[in-house]
Amino acid sequence: AAVVAAIVLLPLMIMVAIVIALDSRGPILFRQKRIGYRGEVFSVFKFRTMHHGSALADARNSAMTQSDDARITRVGRFLRTSRIDELPQIINILRGEMSWIGPRPEAVALSQWYEQDIAFYRYRHIVRPGISGWAQVNQGHVTNVEDVRNKLNYDFYYIKNYSPWIDMLIVFKTLVTMATGYGAK
Repeated sequence: AAVVAAIVLLPLMIMVAIVIALDSRGPILFRQKRIGYRGEVFSVFKFRTMHHGSALADARNSAMTQSDDARITRVGRFLRTSRIDELPQIINILRGEMSWIGPRPEAVALSQWYEQDIAFYRYRHIVRPGISGWAQVNQGHVTNVEDVRNKLNYDFYYIKNYSPWIDMLIVFKTLVTMATGYGAK
C-alpha cells in the first residue's frame, strides 16, 4: 500500500516541495529523531513547515509546537492543518519504521520527559508507531503532561483493542481530520 501511495501521491509531493522551496529558505524535508517500535530511535520525515534554523535552544521546547507558533511558515500552516506535511512518512513505512495506523512517535526529548513523569509511558512502544492513530483522531495534538496522560489512555485502548475495524474507523476519522483541520498546531 505504501508503494502504491508513494506513486499516486508523487505529483502532489513534488508540487508541495516546489511551494515550500518558493515560500522560505531551507531544506524541503524536515527530519527529527523519534522513539519508535521497541524504543528504537529513528528519523521521521516530514515536509518542513517551520522557518529553517528556528529551533529553540531547549530540545524539549523546540520539539513542542504551540498554538500560533511564530516559527511556522505561511505554507507550513496550511500543510499542518491539512496534514499534508505528514506525507513523506511513507518513506518511514517503506523502511519498516512506521505503519499507517498506531500511536504517533514522539520526539526523543519529549518521550524521555514523558517516561519520567508518566507511569507505563514506555509500553506504548510495543507496537509500531503510525502516521495516524486513535489518540490523534480523538484528541489532536497535545504537549502538556496531563493531556499526554489522556493521550496514553487512547494509545493503550488502541493497543488492547486492535482490529481491522478500529483501523478503518481511524482512517475515516483521519480523512475527516484532514478536511476540517481538527487538532492542528
